Amino acid sequence: MSSKKSYPLRINPTVIEAMQRWADDDLRSLNGQIEYVLRESLRRSGRLKTSVAEPVIEPEEEKK
Repeated sequence: MSSKKSYPLRINPTVIEAMQRWADDDLRSLNGQIEYVLRESLRRSGRLKTSVAEPVIEPEEEKK
């Protein structure tokens, strides 16, 4: 059984379209992309510690 919690989310259509394009570019589902962006934002702000189960994938510009 999944440990993830469902949550209804209302998002501006322009934002959802941009997220879908980004998800397509990264070969993720829209849901996976939204979760990725939220998790990365939380991690960078120090509100979420990185765990072994969730690897950190740095964008190319940050690797340089």
